[in-house]
Amino acid sequence: MNTLNSKHIILGITGGIAAYKSAELTRRLRDAGADVRVVMTRAATEFVTPLTFQALSGNPVHTELLDEKAEAGMGHIQLARWADAVLIAPASANCLAKLAHGRADDLLTTLCLASEAPLALAPAMNRVMWQDPATQDNVVTLKKRGVALFGPAVGSQACGETGEGRLLDGPELVAALSSLFKSGLLQGIDVLITAGPTYEPIDPVRFIGNRSSGRMGFALARAAREAGAKVTLISGPCHLTTPDDVQRIDVETAAQMLTTVMQHIARNQIFISAAAVADYRPRVASQQKLKKQQAERIIELERTEDILAQVSQLEPRPFVVGFAAETENVERNARKKLERKALDMIAANRVGKDANAQDIGFNSEYNALQVISANGEVKLELARKTALARELIKLIAEHYSKHRQQQEHTA
Repeated sequence: MNTLNSKHIILGITGGIAAYKSAELTRRLRDAGADVRVVMTRAATEFVTPLTFQALSGNPVHTELLDEKAEAGMGHIQLARWADAVLIAPASANCLAKLAHGRADDLLTTLCLASEAPLALAPAMNRVMWQDPATQDNVVTLKKRGVALFGPAVGSQACGETGEGRLLDGPELVAALSSLFKSGLLQGIDVLITAGPTYEPIDPVRFIGNRSSGRMGFALARAAREAGAKVTLISGPCHLTTPDDVQRIDVETAAQMLTTVMQHIARNQIFISAAAVADYRPRVASQQKLKKQQAERIIELERTEDILAQVSQLEPRPFVVGFAAETENVERNARKKLERKALDMIAANRVGKDANAQDIGFNSEYNALQVISANGEVKLELARKTALARELIKLIAEHYSKHRQQQEHTA
């Protein structure tokens, strides 16, 4: 599986002769499907021009901490929230020292402190600088904080010496970065996910639907696959790219989604209902287009199938995770749904417009979740849905593991 496909990668470049290798790395990251934004230190621009990386990445290169073009001049915050991962290659000895001590005196080090995305460093320096006790102490400190270090390699160096300190080659760095997204938390587990809206026909050209984009469900499918699961994604109408190695089945109505879920549920250990299934449909759908001849038209509605409740009532049943998209009383309504439908876990979020009239939840790449279960609750703060999905999959994997242990204990 190509885990870098559609990922947002910040490539940081610090001052050192190995910066020329970052040009090939940028190209290889893009070949792997990543969207790359390059951040260069001032020293790095002395070795390779920003224009080179702009051409290779297809995006403007960022060099200044205070960006007048960014909202409120805080470009580092925007980049930090945009990133799925930050890779600094090459990472100089000076860069390692600044990060180990929490220094933030340029754009690159500041966004590292401001980002919650995984951070990876690919050191490149003279062999003596690498072996220096101060550098090694900094490496130990960074590793303890969860920072990934890729390399360095052993070989001939630009200074003419030979030893440890070479920057890893582009393909090695791409492979190492890809491994950051492979957790194995759901290895060997079958997961069924629903996503997107349903469309309930009024006539051949009109329907009752909702504003769901399907992004959260698709992000969950990608995150579950990265965690090692075998994923089946049942999607309502949406125009999103199917995640790699995920089986996708397209449906349109709530009835079709229920039928498809029931056809596949038996072999799945986890069911995640992220779809925004319509609650009502027209009792009778016209076979011909309705003409605009009347001043008023009454359409009689009936309840659609409750897919989540039906799956929860199965015996045996999978570990069931629901979603609650609310405009008010988010936590209270989510808890009621958790109890009423006997779910194992529910992820609640507010939808609509925020104080700045921006879409949240639906029609947005960002979301925040309140995850509730019988064991308590966890708040996942506002983040891109791709990052949020990985955090939610970790929680689901943790709760599912405990659930399975309890079942084995009582069997």
